[in-house]
Amino acid sequence: MRMIVSRLLQSQSQLPTLSALVSSRNARLFSTDSNPVDEHFKVEEAETVNVPPPPSEKLLVLGGNGFVGSHICKEALEHGVTVASLSRSGRTNVHGSWADSVEWHQGNLLVPESLKDVLNGVTSVISCVGGFGSNSHMYKINGTANISAIRAAAEQGVKRFVYISATDFGLVNYLLQGYYGGKRAAEAELLAKFPYGGVILRPGFIHGTRQVGSMKVPLGVVGSPLEMILQHARPLNRIPLIGSLFTPPVNVTSVAKVAVRAATDIVFPPGIVDVYGILRYSQQK
Repeated sequence: MRMIVSRLLQSQSQLPTLSALVSSRNARLFSTDSNPVDEHFKVEEAETVNVPPPPSEKLLVLGGNGFVGSHICKEALEHGVTVASLSRSGRTNVHGSWADSVEWHQGNLLVPESLKDVLNGVTSVISCVGGFGSNSHMYKINGTANISAIRAAAEQGVKRFVYISATDFGLVNYLLQGYYGGKRAAEAELLAKFPYGGVILRPGFIHGTRQVGSMKVPLGVVGSPLEMILQHARPLNRIPLIGSLFTPPVNVTSVAKVAVRAATDIVFPPGIVDVYGILRYSQQK
């Protein structure tokens, strides 16, 4: 019995030592003192990761010196977007204080090298490139040139691409096969390369004040009244053969507003936006 009591007393005398040892080890675990074992964990907890700020929006407008393109440039600048333009003639015949805020580049979409440097830092592209002439020329300008731009933008990692196309006009499509054939080929390429960030606008007649040399042509004199009337006469579009002739005109500022929104708003749905969609989106604030 004496032996048992003696051993119990000895074990109790050792408890403070064990308690001190445990406390000492715990204190080292939570200590900020430098320690080879704990150094790795301490650095990870204290280290600050420098995350770069999100890149600012930079929009490239193809054909930015034209009737529609110039309005798009102005609209984008008003929204605080950095704007660059690429066209065959650069800034030629573009006037206004807003033009000084645009990066003007001269190049040819049919020459892929023209786009390489221009696309650096670009987050979205809007193409207004198109033209008339022989069927082969129209297909090259409306189709081949835009397809080249779409492919270059996709390879460069551009997020969104908006293409200003054209609505169907029935018999007119047949008479201008190169024009509409090129447009539809470019549309197909865009939907393939930008399934989640590609938007196609299909306006009809675009009206507004157009600068032709030193003369201003007020297309709105005809286009504006027709737009007001025909936008409320949509059932007429269903008339066989001639229904497409009742497609309402669209103001150039409406096209520019929707194009810029489609290029910069990540929640803007991809796909085709017809004339009535353009009118609807343009009326939203």
